[in-house]
Amino acid sequence: MSMVPVVVAGVAVGCGLGLLVRELARPQPSLAAALRRTAAGTSADEARGAAGRDEAVGRWLLERIAHLPGVTVPAKDLALLAQTPERFVLLKAALAVAGLLLPSVALLPWQLAGSGVPLPVPAVLGIVAAAALWFVPDLSVRDQARRAREEFAHAVAAFLDLVALKRAGDAGPTEALEQAASVGDGWAFQRLQQALVRARDDKTSPWQALSELAEDLDLPVLDDVADIMRQSSDDGAAVYATLRGRARSLRAELLEKQAAEANANSEKMTAPGALLAVLVMLLIAFPAVIRIITT
Repeated sequence: MSMVPVVVAGVAVGCGLGLLVRELARPQPSLAAALRRTAAGTSADEARGAAGRDEAVGRWLLERIAHLPGVTVPAKDLALLAQTPERFVLLKAALAVAGLLLPSVALLPWQLAGSGVPLPVPAVLGIVAAAALWFVPDLSVRDQARRAREEFAHAVAAFLDLVALKRAGDAGPTEALEQAASVGDGWAFQRLQQALVRARDDKTSPWQALSELAEDLDLPVLDDVADIMRQSSDDGAAVYATLRGRARSLRAELLEKQAAEANANSEKMTAPGALLAVLVMLLIAFPAVIRIITT
């Protein structure tokens, strides 16, 4: 019995179920958004509408799978990268569905050609591919967050020097932090500016805002700045030397870490280099060995 009709029917049913779930998960359109699209019809409104639909679908998925074992959302890493948990979960689900359907679609020409590929083969391959692709966003976010924290640590080292210079110029603790944060225009300095502006609006101390930012984004290097400036505010201690010393030690730590990573990368290249040398020697010796064997 040919398995072609079974495979075609399975693919059709899967596509139909996917479209049905997509339609059921789609939120009801907002009347205001519909009127804006009718009146303006701009691409910006359409982009915002698509983003809103993605967020709604991601929220729906997050509510249903958050309690499942093995499902974790790296909230601090996502907050550091300015990504939402809803879009993160939606990306994981999309990759898993793509991995589940990819083997069936890839093997469809062989099924149509009558090669007789067993039906469990694409099913098993799809499950394996879906499980593998499900964890790809976790690995990507973890690597991006690690690199972002290293970049933020470099920015904090410069921020410490700037705060020390402002304090040496008789600026107050709050004024020194705000002026130092306003110097840079990178994403790390923008996060610092936002935290300090929020502290001013909430009538809280800026070092408390920095401590909360360090806790929310898992940035322990920022706690040092908050502690030093808190000490300066409490007892009026001169913190110029302390800030400059912490900046130097932080740079030394970052340089040591970069050197260790460079050495690790060099060691990883040793085995491929040795293997390449062996292959080159085999290619060079191959004609001579063949001539000896055949004579």
